[in-house]
Amino acid sequence: MADAPDRYAELLIAGGARRRDDGRLLLPRVVVERALQRAPSTVSLPGFAEERGISIGGKGVHIGTGGAAVRILDATTGAYRVSELRDLWTMMRVVDQLPNIHYGLRPLVARDVANPLELDLNTAFAVTAATTKPTGVSFTSAETVGPVVDLLDMALGGEGRFAAQPFSMAVIVHVVPPLRFAPEGCEIMERAIERGMIVQTCSAGQAGATSPPSLAGALVQGLAEILAGVVLADAIKPGHPCIHAFMPFVSDLRTGAMTGGSGEAAVISAAATQLLRDLDIPHAVSAGITEAKAADSQAGYEKGYTISLAAHAGADMVQLSVGMLGSIMVASPESLVIDSDMCGAILRSVRGVEVDPAYLDLAITEEVVGGEGHYLGSAQTLELMRSEYVYPALGDRRSVDEWVSAGEPSLWDRAGERVAEILAAGRPDHLPIENEAAIRAAFPIHLPENQ
Repeated sequence: MADAPDRYAELLIAGGARRRDDGRLLLPRVVVERALQRAPSTVSLPGFAEERGISIGGKGVHIGTGGAAVRILDATTGAYRVSELRDLWTMMRVVDQLPNIHYGLRPLVARDVANPLELDLNTAFAVTAATTKPTGVSFTSAETVGPVVDLLDMALGGEGRFAAQPFSMAVIVHVVPPLRFAPEGCEIMERAIERGMIVQTCSAGQAGATSPPSLAGALVQGLAEILAGVVLADAIKPGHPCIHAFMPFVSDLRTGAMTGGSGEAAVISAAATQLLRDLDIPHAVSAGITEAKAADSQAGYEKGYTISLAAHAGADMVQLSVGMLGSIMVASPESLVIDSDMCGAILRSVRGVEVDPAYLDLAITEEVVGGEGHYLGSAQTLELMRSEYVYPALGDRRSVDEWVSAGEPSLWDRAGERVAEILAAGRPDHLPIENEAAIRAAFPIHLPENQ
């Protein structure tokens, strides 16, 4: 690895790394294995409401947002516009109400907040005020970590409260592929660990550009970069709870542009999942990225197979996966609602076929075949209609005639209605009024109080 700042190079060398003649650090196998042994195999990620927390690692697939979109698809005009702080609030408010989305990393950049410190503070405030689910934020610099955690402390009611209930992850790009540390990311990692934040590291090389063109080569380089993050976190604080986001992106080699909706992208994310599961470390992968510019058939099939493969490979967290269009440059709350519906079916498919002796009771079969000839009214059918089956919130299962009689509503129309319902319900009440007042008195918060 190249470009380690002196302080972190010294930490790594003290732990057994070696410096090559050209300045690159070599991390021997024994150093990596020691760090992996000390790394927790599960991480408890609480929500602002503790009962909404999730456990990352081992079993269970969790769906979440993520990214840094710079545009929003305005459903009222059908046009793209610059993303703003109010859009971040809307996206996270919708995340809060969707059952198949388990956590919310900041999906877009509030481009109407220019000052870097104010951007980070307002991002943290918006995601915290909008949802009680676990969240995640990024930082423009190491200097903003402390003020942001101070704000999160105040949201919970006092100094030190956040470290005891770290409901928001620090999402940190610790490497710049190929095989270079990101100096600012290293410092952000240390500051976040010092303040008790759960850290999510990230390697996001692009096959054919910043990582080798073969999928196998891209996986090898990316895994090395992930392991460098494991070792760095261990050098800063052994055993600190970390989640490692392995996001090997793929290039369309005709243009060099990133493609997140390709079959290659689906396969490489599933393979990244299998590699990190084999190492038994909490992890995240990307899936659900689409090059489609609208919530159309292309968006549906690209999101569907990429998320399905990652989920069936056993990904702990699948992020960048919902609510995004246009190669994750565009965010849309309506797409968020549609994607949640899709993920409900995908998560059901991950559960598979559950077998219980009661499901194979021949006495019930004998009663039906000797009686009415169908199971529709049986007690077992009524008992299992909710536990065995998942029903779409938006997907239309009516007959053609019923759908025509209802005015031929589109999926996009129904999604827009659902977003409007969520926003019409008003602000949630999980952030105490006095805590919000303290935050507004201490920091330049731009989100209106009546948002």
